[in-house]
Amino acid sequence: MTSPTDHLTDTHTPSVTPDGEGEATASTTPTASGEGSHAARRVVRALPAVVGLAVLAYLPYVPIELPGVLPGRVNGPGSMQLLATCLVIGGIALSYDVLFGRTGLLSFGHALFVAAGSYLLTISLSTWALPLALAVPVALGLSTLLAVVVGGIALRVGGIAFAMVTLAFAQAASIIVMRNPGGVTGGEEGRPLDRAAVPDVLVGVANAPYRFWLALAFVVVAWAVVTLLVRSRAGHAMAAVRENEQRAAVLGFGTYRVKLLAIVVGSFLGALGGVVHALVLGGSNPHLTTSEFTLSLLVMVVLGGAGSRWGAVIGGVLYTYADARLVEVSNAAVLQDLPVVVRQVLSQPLFILGVFFVVVVYFAPSGLTGLGGRLIRRSGSR
Repeated sequence: MTSPTDHLTDTHTPSVTPDGEGEATASTTPTASGEGSHAARRVVRALPAVVGLAVLAYLPYVPIELPGVLPGRVNGPGSMQLLATCLVIGGIALSYDVLFGRTGLLSFGHALFVAAGSYLLTISLSTWALPLALAVPVALGLSTLLAVVVGGIALRVGGIAFAMVTLAFAQAASIIVMRNPGGVTGGEEGRPLDRAAVPDVLVGVANAPYRFWLALAFVVVAWAVVTLLVRSRAGHAMAAVRENEQRAAVLGFGTYRVKLLAIVVGSFLGALGGVVHALVLGGSNPHLTTSEFTLSLLVMVVLGGAGSRWGAVIGGVLYTYADARLVEVSNAAVLQDLPVVVRQVLSQPLFILGVFFVVVVYFAPSGLTGLGGRLIRRSGSR
């Protein structure tokens, strides 16, 4: 007798994502040479990620200036802070892809869990006077519990109704944060991080490289969790629900439990991103509670490539970088001779990002990583 998962993997081949995450389902008799070649292929596939990680980790030692690209030297405080922010948002986008790209759940409430992680950390440190080593698990635990409650309620409906229920929860949280009950959330000003409660290496302009490494570590952790999830039976079940929920239910999968697991895992990673976001930026920002932030995450995932680990991170990094740098670039002296209309357009990052998003969706529906994969395959076939 076979389990529902075994039956699925024998009859259904998951679609290959832009970064090659689909897995063959045909069974073969393992041989020494076959196992060796498979291990070699895995090493070759992992090599670009390892090299890229090493390059990123070395950036705080690079004193090169890139005018127009970064605000000063690569290892300068401004550049390090910008790159750290880009990495954090990229990791948060990866957490949202667990819902949208992996399971097919369109949620408008993911910002709720990111903000929960951020605000619960700052509240735990200052109001509850917890040490950082205890404040982090408390923030993550309460955020995950919130995800179980919200997900359990929202999944009673499906489709657009599910999206609206998650949006309602997120909007309610945003209103609470803005009204600043009891002075806990800080209202529109946000809540600053209690610097005395965090290590000295995370405080101050001179320690920007350490915050960059913290952000990089978060991306690595999120990447590892998603990789393990994708390769597990639960990951195959999520792929089945994404492709055809009714067929997955007929095959014996508990689709409700599968979707709830996706929400919990994605929300946990989102809350972890909120914790790191607070540590990197020095406090909790009320912007994290808005539906606009969740919509931005959706754009990031689609832009990079839904269902792709590379795509979600790249989309988040590029979107955050462009949003931060386009205004400054539009004010550069070299562009001052352009017509006023052109300068005004260039000074609106959301407009430019919106146009770029439409172009990518039209010409590359599978995102930037999908486009890159097609170009590589096309060049290799010549």
